[in-house]
This record gives sequence, C-alpha cells and structure tokens, in this order.
Amino acid sequence: MHLLDLIVAILTVAFGAFGFLAPRYTAAALDLAPQGSTMGLSEMRASVGGLFVVAGLAALWLNAPAAWAMLGFAYAGAATGRLISLLFDDPPKYKCAAFGAIEAVMAAILLARHL
Repeated sequence: MHLLDLIVAILTVAFGAFGFLAPRYTAAALDLAPQGSTMGLSEMRASVGGLFVVAGLAALWLNAPAAWAMLGFAYAGAATGRLISLLFDDPPKYKCAAFGAIEAVMAAILLARHL
C-alpha cells in the first residue's frame, strides 16, 4: 500500500466518521438542518457517514487496485456534483469550492495511481 492511498483512506474514514457519529454537527457544517423529522439525521449517518467509513475501510482491507479506483470514482462523482452546484445552485462559493477541491485531489490521486 502506498502512503498516499493510506492517507486518502484514513481521511475518508475520518470525514465519514463525522457524519456517522456526529450527524447534527455535520449537518450544520454543510448548512443542512432537519425540518419536521429526524430523517435528515438518518441520511447524514447513512450517506455522508457510513458510506464513506465503509468505503475507506474496504479499500484498506481489500488493498486492490479496483477498490482504490472505486474510491477514486466516488470522489470524482462528489467533486463533479460540487462543480455542477457551483454552476447552477449558487452555494457558498468558498465552502463548496474547498470541499470540491479536496474531493478532486483525492479522486486524482487514487485514479492516477490505480487505473
């Protein structure tokens, strides 16, 4: 395993842990707020939390080029979503661009190394 792979996987698990273990904090950091029910917290734990925790752990466990590339594709999809949002949604520019840049760098590292 290359050091860059390890760093990306650890960051993936760490970022996901916030959504998984602290969904209210994560929702506030992402400018999201539960309204009328707590289903939004469930979504934070699932899609922002557990999904990334397990994806990062799976890449570490499998340590196979396809696993690392798939994690890279997930980050590429996230970065693309941020770009589309910047073009069409008028989000907070700095926050959206910063998150997107982190996702794009992580995608580039993994895809360049494992495709």
